[in-house]
Amino acid sequence: MIAKYLSAALVLVAASTSSVWAQVQVSDAWARGTVPQQKASGVFLQLQSPSATRLVAARSPSANSVEIHEMTMEDSVMKMRQLPNGLELPAGQRVALKPGGLHIMLMGLKGQLVAGQELPLTLVFQDAAGARTELELKVPVRDMKAAAGGHSGHSDHSGHKH
Repeated sequence: MIAKYLSAALVLVAASTSSVWAQVQVSDAWARGTVPQQKASGVFLQLQSPSATRLVAARSPSANSVEIHEMTMEDSVMKMRQLPNGLELPAGQRVALKPGGLHIMLMGLKGQLVAGQELPLTLVFQDAAGARTELELKVPVRDMKAAAGGHSGHSDHSGHKH
């Protein structure tokens, strides 16, 4: 009887300490392929969280730096800028990172991104209380001419860190 209650208590403790990675859903993740000497590319995906959180950082061993960017039109000129405070994920809303808009920018690529490969990518989230969690992905690389459409690639949640 005591073992039964202890087991139930452990399940409740585990549920109450669930982290952001268990909540944020990642879908249709892909990276744009590159030519041999190209040093930058983009990663595109959709994120949805049942509770308000923020994508505050990203990193990949395939790039010297990874930033969260936004493209906007200003006076008929397309401008790209880093989002220094990250990207807000409102509760229950799907946020699309896609070509020509929000995206993850890979800079200082250490090699060519070839269609069919997988790009290791870690996303860092911060909840309203300030707790950070990490989500590790393997993002499929698509042909460099790929647009927002095309085939749907789903990321592989290969591991999670807190």
